[in-house]
Amino acid sequence: MTKLQRTHEVRSVGAGSLWLVRHAQPLIEPGICYGQLDVPADRKLTQSCARDLLKVLPRGTAISTSPLQRCELLAQAIVGLQPDLTVKTDPKLQEMSFGQWEGRAWADIDKAELDGWTDNFADDRAGSTGESVRQFMTRVADALGELDPAGDTLWVTHAGVIRAATLIASGIRHISRADEWPTDAPAYGQWCKLTVPTHRNHHGHQP
Repeated sequence: MTKLQRTHEVRSVGAGSLWLVRHAQPLIEPGICYGQLDVPADRKLTQSCARDLLKVLPRGTAISTSPLQRCELLAQAIVGLQPDLTVKTDPKLQEMSFGQWEGRAWADIDKAELDGWTDNFADDRAGSTGESVRQFMTRVADALGELDPAGDTLWVTHAGVIRAATLIASGIRHISRADEWPTDAPAYGQWCKLTVPTHRNHHGHQP
């Protein structure tokens, strides 16, 4: 088994840390667009991730998880190993919705559909009925705005959420082009860490 990558840190103004762990390997064929499909994750790899993460996670960390089972399985594994931790389910931590593309192979999606999405990357809804990138980033920003800046928090979540949170923590709240979307994210069962911002406006967001 490949050794898990430790944290790479993105600094913002703040005191507490936000740990973002990606669920373990999902049990779905490679190349499938799965977005918010509720697919399970490999249980053995999930347990391994939980054990390794608890070696570095600060005691008393608040845990929030996506409601999708591949994340809930990891959250439950963490709490099973350290029962003094508690978990809250937060729908805002779900992966981006890809609408009618979900469950289809990326290679089978018409190129004109994909080009139309990337040509209007901020506002076109993925898969016609899914989320736009603007809607998705707003959802993640809302979740960031609810964090306790004085404490440590763990999000058990997805690659898209981690990418969006990293952009927002670096001061980028909206993007307009597909080439502005980050390609880097933790692999399955790996994590990164952000510093929780402390300066928010009256809606709970960073200014």
